[in-house]
Amino acid sequence: MVSYKDKKVITIGIVNELTGLSERKIRYYEERGLIYPKRTKRGTRTYSFSDIEILMKIADKREDGVQTNEIRKDMMNKKKDTNIRDEMLRGQLNAHFKKLR
Repeated sequence: MVSYKDKKVITIGIVNELTGLSERKIRYYEERGLIYPKRTKRGTRTYSFSDIEILMKIADKREDGVQTNEIRKDMMNKKKDTNIRDEMLRGQLNAHFKKLR
């Protein structure tokens, strides 16, 4: 079951109101590969609460002078670290319960 934080049901106008970011800036962050909204059949972008949290972190970093390409690299490294940690935990659990992959 998908967490409510990950359901992409919030329109760009509401994201604009919640974050204070302009719709153009939100679309720019999408173009730079920092967020990935879902598109409805009519092409409307929809976002999740997780996306809003990411946008707020991006805005904070941009205020500190961090460039978008640096933010993307940082986000990718964190994702890679999370994947490695998940694989290690999965391996430990499999070893503990003597399961093979």
